[in-house]
Amino acid sequence: MDSRRSVELVVLSDIHLGTSGSHAVELLKYLKSIRPKTLVLNGDIIDIWQFKKQFFPKSHLKVVKHLIGLASDSCKVYYITGNHDEMFRKFSGMKIGKLRIMNELKLELNGKKVWFFHGDVFDVVMQNSKWLAKLGAIGYDGLILLNTFINMITKFLELKPVSFSKKIKQSVKGAVKFVNAFEVTAATVALRKGIDCIVCGHIHQPEMREIQVDKQSVQYFNSGDWIENLTSLEYNKGSWKIFNFRKDFVEQPAEAEAEFEKMIDLEVKDLFKNMLIDFSN
Repeated sequence: MDSRRSVELVVLSDIHLGTSGSHAVELLKYLKSIRPKTLVLNGDIIDIWQFKKQFFPKSHLKVVKHLIGLASDSCKVYYITGNHDEMFRKFSGMKIGKLRIMNELKLELNGKKVWFFHGDVFDVVMQNSKWLAKLGAIGYDGLILLNTFINMITKFLELKPVSFSKKIKQSVKGAVKFVNAFEVTAATVALRKGIDCIVCGHIHQPEMREIQVDKQSVQYFNSGDWIENLTSLEYNKGSWKIFNFRKDFVEQPAEAEAEFEKMIDLEVKDLFKNMLIDFSN
């Protein structure tokens, strides 16, 4: 019996597979607990910037396998490229089974025009000083590694986990201004395009709010990340919510997980058969 939770649409971003800070184990648990009709992977899924052959754990490979398995008849999967996986931008428009690679996506949900994009296009540092952005990414990854070590100690001492980078972002005025500027800029462009709702990632800040620009408003959603926040966006019956793994996740029965693994294995085989057919035609 399939005990997974049905979800109309799920948005994930900033998973950063291939880095030490990625919570692939928790993400896999979450993915196994849901049955989405549509899955939007909104950029920075695999961290090409910091990819190293010697570091790609089994848990990270299992996430990739699971995502490929979902891209079969059971689920539409849109892979929207981000800055850390920008290598895939040259493949924009490619379709493999139910998987589509895109730089942006526009859907109509409940009569509203929704625009999905990663968000690095609105990052001034990214656009003008990519080397500085990459240097910052390396520093951020080091901070996350240190944070992981510290939280192992806090867990042993039965204390609450801490997030260094989150505290730094919240305490530095410049970081707060950057987040606000990013959100308002994205909202302004969306209004010019006649968009009702924007869904992005990039800044690792889960958010759901209405932004007003020149007496007009647009709904702004950010799916957060799987480095610090462990969040996704879920859409069901006309409404959105932020799913927080640490607060909302319910452990699945082991039997259900094992059964689902078998099903995913079969779906992956079917997907590769379809890929061969697509390439041969």
